[in-house]
Amino acid sequence: MGRGSRVAIIGAGSVGSSIAFALLLQKISSEILLVDVVPEAVEGQVLDLSDANFISSTQVRGGTFQEAGQCDIVVITAGAKQKSGETRVELIERNYKILNNVIGSMKPFNPNLILLIVANPVDILTRIAQKLSGLPERQVFGSGTFLDSSRLRLKLASVLGVIIWIFGIAENAIHSYVLGEHGDSQIIAWSSAHAGGKPLLDFPEIQKLDKESVAKEIASKAYKIIELKGATYFGIAGCVSMLIHCIVLNQRHIRPLSTYIKEYDCVFSMPVVLGSNGIERIIDISLSEEEKNKLRRSASALKSICAKY
Repeated sequence: MGRGSRVAIIGAGSVGSSIAFALLLQKISSEILLVDVVPEAVEGQVLDLSDANFISSTQVRGGTFQEAGQCDIVVITAGAKQKSGETRVELIERNYKILNNVIGSMKPFNPNLILLIVANPVDILTRIAQKLSGLPERQVFGSGTFLDSSRLRLKLASVLGVIIWIFGIAENAIHSYVLGEHGDSQIIAWSSAHAGGKPLLDFPEIQKLDKESVAKEIASKAYKIIELKGATYFGIAGCVSMLIHCIVLNQRHIRPLSTYIKEYDCVFSMPVVLGSNGIERIIDISLSEEEKNKLRRSASALKSICAKY
């Protein structure tokens, strides 16, 4: 794909504009298109982002849905926010209509297009996007639990701070995944987590951890941020810019992303190899029977909703 790649971001709100800014900092695409049904929002964001253009040669401009469909990568952030008293099913119904309009307006697609879903509920919308777009499943995936996993690694790094200092283990040597739904039923794969090749469960500090409390803390961090400042956007922007960097440069890093998992007959997050063709391979990591059972329950709930679409 290479550094001359064109990236379109659907949705010019806080998340979309933060992703655009993160991509400017990365300096990996030749052009970023912002697309939104509100032209004033696009114009305002483009004018603001152009003031930061001195840090990058990447061009940022407004674009149409049809232009987006011919880009190399499209990031969909557009979606309805949950209203007070609104059920999850009602929210999904509204977001289905938005996604249907967005995808329909972008056709015909560049056949090699990578479609990255960021809007929530990301697992369900990813499955819907796979069906609506008609693109190969490996080219349509969601940001999934990548951000949750980053939050987990940050938490574990603080717990293992003394250990890391003593043994000289860098923070990025902590490998741990949040899997399943990007939501309340997500799980932490403790059985496969390790630091510097040593299982995390072998560390006394991890053995003493209240693991249920950690899981709740990670799953609810977004709620706390929303309560304090109204929305989350910097974390997901950083994650999406890293994913695009990985795709453009064909780095084939392993990330937990939302895709169709045959074993569970469901779209949710498992570790995958990400490259220029999208998802190159799904990694079958070792899980305990308890963790597998939790994933099955999570999959069952998601499948019942996806079946409607």
